[in-house]
Amino acid sequence: MYLKHFGLSQTPFSLTPNTGFFFGLSPHVEALQVLQMALQTGEGFIKVTGEVGTGKTLICRKLINELPTGFHCAYLPNPYLSPAELRWAVANELGLKYAADMDQQQLTGLIQQQLLALSAHGHSIVLVLDEAQALPDDSLEALRLFTNLETESRKLLQVVLFGQPELDDRLKRQEFRQLRQRITFSYNLRPLTWDEVDAYIRHRLAIAGRAGEPLFNAKLTRKIAYASRGIPRLINILAHKSLLLSFGEGATKVQASHVRGAILDTEDASRDGFKAWKWRTYFALAFVVLSALIFAITVSGVDLLQLWGNRV
Repeated sequence: MYLKHFGLSQTPFSLTPNTGFFFGLSPHVEALQVLQMALQTGEGFIKVTGEVGTGKTLICRKLINELPTGFHCAYLPNPYLSPAELRWAVANELGLKYAADMDQQQLTGLIQQQLLALSAHGHSIVLVLDEAQALPDDSLEALRLFTNLETESRKLLQVVLFGQPELDDRLKRQEFRQLRQRITFSYNLRPLTWDEVDAYIRHRLAIAGRAGEPLFNAKLTRKIAYASRGIPRLINILAHKSLLLSFGEGATKVQASHVRGAILDTEDASRDGFKAWKWRTYFALAFVVLSALIFAITVSGVDLLQLWGNRV
């Protein structure tokens, strides 16, 4: 691998969400602030949506790792569950012991008793679901019914949904209007801007141990920003492949040809963004050459109109 070659101690652009690489970019910090404020106020449903690869799972893990004292988290990373499976999963996360032949009504009662007991000891229970767009319709309704569990002053269970935009589309349907009205706080993760992409790449390389001259210059991070459409997962893929190509040629820094190769080798990278950058570069170069030519002719005293008339 290229770690030693580039003076790195760990892989800087791994696809595994690692909170050690968390960078305080505006959309991610804002999402965390919304979540923390909503949890502190005891709201029932909170929702964070974003395109594939925008960093939802990283924010989810960051939230879980930084829950304040007194919060107990039940985490479901794969919510493709039937209503019955959802109840069993919640029971397991709450540390309940139950008989294998217990029916659903008894299980629901047991969950409510456990929530009441935890609440009486000052615990706030947060159910966090990643990839929430995968929840079946019946399970979404079962989830809503969970939030009916409450005391006179507060909800016994708060639910945080992380999902792709398809979740928003489903919740717009008439049958989910009750659940939709219970979502009091929501946040939509946007892609990163070019300057955020540039800072993101530099930050991850610094965390991975890179010191000294940058491996990517500003022009290259702009190309990556266009091709990735500002999506962190694609940024990681393109930066990683660029480093591999650079290492394969024995180069000490990433060059334009390496980024170009990474873009062409990545299925979901935007070639349009790359082409737009390329044509802007060509136009800028042509403008500079034309300006220099006009300046040179002007300084030499050549009359362009007279020259053109002589040709005609």
